[in-house]
Amino acid sequence: MGEAILSETVTEVLIPVASVVGIAYALLQWFLVSRVKLSPEQLPTSSNNSSKKNGLSEYLVEEEEGLSDHNVVSKCAEIQKAISEGATSFLFTEYRYVGIFMVAFAVLIFLFLGSVEGFSSKSRPCTYSKDKMCKPALANAIFSTVSFLLGAVTSVVSGFLGMKIATYANARTTLEARKGVGKAFIVAFRSGAVMGFLLAANGLLVLYIAINLFKIYYGDDWEGLFESITGYGLGGSSMALFGRVGGGIYTKAADVGADLVGKVERNIPEDDPRNPAVIADNVGDNVGDIAGMGSDLFGSYAESTCAALVVGSISSFGINHQFTPMCFPLLVSSGGIIVCLITTLFATDFFEIKAVKEIEPALKKQLIISTVLMTAGVAIICWLALPPSFTIFNFGAQKTVKNWQVMLFFLLGTDVADACRTGAATNVIFGLALGYKSVIIPIFAIAASIYVSFSLAAMYGIAMAALGMLSTIATGLAIDAYGPVSDNAGGIAEMAGMSHRIRERTDALDAAGNTTAAIGKGFAIGSAALVSLALFGAFVSRAGIALVDVLSPKVFIGLIVGAMLPYWFSAMTMKSVGSAALKMVEEVRRQFNTIPGLMEGVAKPDYANCVKISTDASIREMIPPGALVMLTPLIAGTFFGVQTLSGVLAGALVSGVQIAISASNTGGAWDNAKKYIEAGVTEHARSLGPKGSDPHKAAVIGDTIGDPLKDTSGPSLNILIKLMAVESLVFAPFFATHGGILFKI
Repeated sequence: MGEAILSETVTEVLIPVASVVGIAYALLQWFLVSRVKLSPEQLPTSSNNSSKKNGLSEYLVEEEEGLSDHNVVSKCAEIQKAISEGATSFLFTEYRYVGIFMVAFAVLIFLFLGSVEGFSSKSRPCTYSKDKMCKPALANAIFSTVSFLLGAVTSVVSGFLGMKIATYANARTTLEARKGVGKAFIVAFRSGAVMGFLLAANGLLVLYIAINLFKIYYGDDWEGLFESITGYGLGGSSMALFGRVGGGIYTKAADVGADLVGKVERNIPEDDPRNPAVIADNVGDNVGDIAGMGSDLFGSYAESTCAALVVGSISSFGINHQFTPMCFPLLVSSGGIIVCLITTLFATDFFEIKAVKEIEPALKKQLIISTVLMTAGVAIICWLALPPSFTIFNFGAQKTVKNWQVMLFFLLGTDVADACRTGAATNVIFGLALGYKSVIIPIFAIAASIYVSFSLAAMYGIAMAALGMLSTIATGLAIDAYGPVSDNAGGIAEMAGMSHRIRERTDALDAAGNTTAAIGKGFAIGSAALVSLALFGAFVSRAGIALVDVLSPKVFIGLIVGAMLPYWFSAMTMKSVGSAALKMVEEVRRQFNTIPGLMEGVAKPDYANCVKISTDASIREMIPPGALVMLTPLIAGTFFGVQTLSGVLAGALVSGVQIAISASNTGGAWDNAKKYIEAGVTEHARSLGPKGSDPHKAAVIGDTIGDPLKDTSGPSLNILIKLMAVESLVFAPFFATHGGILFKI
């Protein structure tokens, strides 16, 4: 079989060094963003600023138009503080509830896994190598619980830090827009890079440290070591579920309330400071699109890595204790951090944005450059870190694989990501049809990726294909986080009463962000499908299932129930958004009707009450959907056994991926219809406008209906299918030993 060229010592150095470099680079970007001050400073006169940069003169528009810079900066700082405080308050409230769940579920993991061998502390025969002795089940229970807590805390910290930098940079992006669209772009993109690199580097570093600490106890028992590490992925996805659902309900409740009453009923612009829900709306962008997306992609990254490690541990890597090949997924992520660092420089340092039309191409080039560089990087890592030939566990047999094959199915992941961001057109009437139609290309891409990956390297191939999508997660998140920062910047410009030219620049930044936001959804949906299948394969292997027969009644009842779960979950999240939005609409109407001078702009709305309504509603409404996802595998595995649970997982995967894609693109179709009319670029669009016309109001209503589809239910389904699979894998020893109580009666 051979040995890897890269030594174990070099591997042990490369992974933590890459993580530290990623964290240091993120902190550097944060420092550069902080150089834009949120305090009034003496401005140079226009005669001293005649140089042209970023396609616009350096002097400030406010100075040119004779406005007071002191008032503008003070207003921006005040609004930024309100948004930041609202987002921080929501996340702390959410984390208090989630913390209780985290502790309770950790106890549950310990009790379930510890009871597999009756809490015995004696060694036991290994699951896959019966001639060897492995550490006791009690140790697996303890270390799985610890890794669960590590994953949960890392996910929470990643989401929180992302939210903090986003709220830190939004007003600074607005202020930089006075100097030109290029300056504002750099601030917004740097802030996104902070989140991307912190999440990728922290996730990798914590996982690597956990593996090395666990190895001190487990020694040569790599089967037990990497089985316990799967708790890391479970912790990450558990927090992501509540972050996605809670954040999604928050942002859409505020958005719907602000749009329906503000735009449709009162005919005032978006982000108008007279709208009581405007601060809550901007807070929602951060807690939903930033913290929620960050936790979601962290969960995908952790789960795909854990799935590859579990399969690797029972393959030739683990059997022969080859540390460098075993750490191949971590080395790929390390290479991804370095590649993303180089890629980011193309957007912030090597080239300048000199016109609005260059913004979107600059973002798309980030994906192209990172993919090209990562392709070369993966080829090098495969050559150095993998033996020329090795075996991969394939449902009881060992399949021989060549190292060059790994690169092939690894690269398939990026194609799936592109396919999953297939957009829909702008006609509201055809929104649903186009949403359903948009499923076709991604599903074919996913199917082809699965077939090729499995044919070459079984479930390890599928796990690495998922990791192929997520290897450049830092760049993907930088692009994704850029959008909400730009959106907030536009809102702050409107609320601060800044020049329309400033709003035009921030709108241009936001428009590019909306277009590339589909990239984040592509990453999330495509990776969720592949990660779930890889985890499903690991679960089937760990539970000792030789064959999943859909003709078996036990499997089929699980299959049909599992296919129903995404619909049930979507109904719960949609209803939650509707319920929360109703309270918001009533509050906004009340303030418009009862506060004298509000519409005239002489009185100030009660922003805090709207923020409180969104917070309370989202915290309350996120619990039932979360409970549905977390309890289903426990109930199915305990009462009906591993065969039925395997059917549930398969049904949820097949159904959930397709609903997620169609929901995201249906909502996108209606959103685009509204933007099409508002932009008024074509003669047809101008005939439907302007803003406030009946067609525009109809488009706003369509967009309002689509909002929870594309920003709450659709994205949350990614986590549903991943979380159920990784939870089943973690609890597999218990289900295999004590599951199927009803069928044993």
